[in-house]
Amino acid sequence: MNFPFPISSTDSQHPEPRLQRAWEWFQLAFIIFPWFPILAAVGIALALIDIWRQEYRTIIRRPLNWGLAILSLWLIISSCFAWIPTEAFLGLANLPPFFVGLATYNVLIQTPGQLRRLAWILVIPSVLVVILGFGQMFLGWSYPEQWPALFGWVLEANGNPPGRMASVFIYANILAAYLQMVLILGLGLWIERFQAWRLGSRKSPDWMLWFLTVLVIGNAIALVLTSSRNAWGIAFVACLAFALYLGWHWLVVSLATAAGSILWASFGAEFLGRQWLRQLIPAYFWARLSDQLHPDRPIALLRTTQWQFTLSMTQERPWLGWGLRNFTPLYEAKMGIWLGHPHNLLLMLAAETGIPAVLLLCSLIGWIMVKGVQLLRVWSTSASNQKYQDQLILFTYLLAFGCCTLFNLVDVTLFDLRVNSLSWVLLSAICGVVYRNS
Repeated sequence: MNFPFPISSTDSQHPEPRLQRAWEWFQLAFIIFPWFPILAAVGIALALIDIWRQEYRTIIRRPLNWGLAILSLWLIISSCFAWIPTEAFLGLANLPPFFVGLATYNVLIQTPGQLRRLAWILVIPSVLVVILGFGQMFLGWSYPEQWPALFGWVLEANGNPPGRMASVFIYANILAAYLQMVLILGLGLWIERFQAWRLGSRKSPDWMLWFLTVLVIGNAIALVLTSSRNAWGIAFVACLAFALYLGWHWLVVSLATAAGSILWASFGAEFLGRQWLRQLIPAYFWARLSDQLHPDRPIALLRTTQWQFTLSMTQERPWLGWGLRNFTPLYEAKMGIWLGHPHNLLLMLAAETGIPAVLLLCSLIGWIMVKGVQLLRVWSTSASNQKYQDQLILFTYLLAFGCCTLFNLVDVTLFDLRVNSLSWVLLSAICGVVYRNS
């Protein structure tokens, strides 16, 4: 399977020929995933089955996967003792199947070349996602109610909620989480192409660099139009991380100045220049950050209220929790308002599955990330250009998944199939390269 990506054709070939078919199914599935999630799920499942058929001995030997199996068993036991067991068992669809994916796809993804190719596969579909989002916001594009049955998504004119871009996702914050991941991957690819051009002999950039430039700018504008404060802040952190990693001190100073100005316009003292800054900076930013657009928000919708409620739930049932998906009915019974989640994944899981489950999950993910950082440090000691490129793409994946984790500390993306899948794929890719180089 050859896509027109600016990387060696050898990257389309799996380093282990027996996994070539699974690698092709996997690539095909994720290139169409944002547009046709139901069809893509078939390809993902076919790849998973093929890997298990050939590599089940490798999969069941890895201690990481033992931990995932124990965690899955804990979640099942928690569901049996849930306040509403039916809801809890339905909630299992959002976690154990993705644990299986993590255990499987870290066998499939093994090399930096695969990381690079997968990054292209994940960012290219964002072009159509952004185009549909712009059409939604500025041209009033929408599709009939029958559309979700065919493609798994709907496009609402003027966004959801109104005035905030959601594109093919159910809500603006979910689109923001998606764009945040593909923006970071796109930036990593752009930096790699930019540095290759600077070191090369060509006077003008190639079309790949131009394409990535347009893609990154389009994703950044779309991210702004989601009006997600969480994503704005995390995207800034990601850009700052790239600037520090590359030693671009001028960019660090520029980013810090821009962020400081916006924050001062939002929260600074009026007699120290806040009003003057508000004349320069669009109200779209400082009014959103300071929450002046929604000054009368109900107490039940405040994140602090939701977090306090999850903490009280955890105190009452610290071991097994109340069961997955049980936050919503409990919160509605207490506050008289329906809320899908408490805007913090760790607090939600602690309340619904118990503290031991959260500690085990954090330990497993933390082990992968620590090993990834250690591998990054090992590669940084090499002076070869290829190792530098490998180091950059690994850093990009670590940053993308780290920012996804940060986003879930102020929101929850667990319930969206596409964003949830992408986050686990990023972690699987990091884990696979770590195992390959151990």
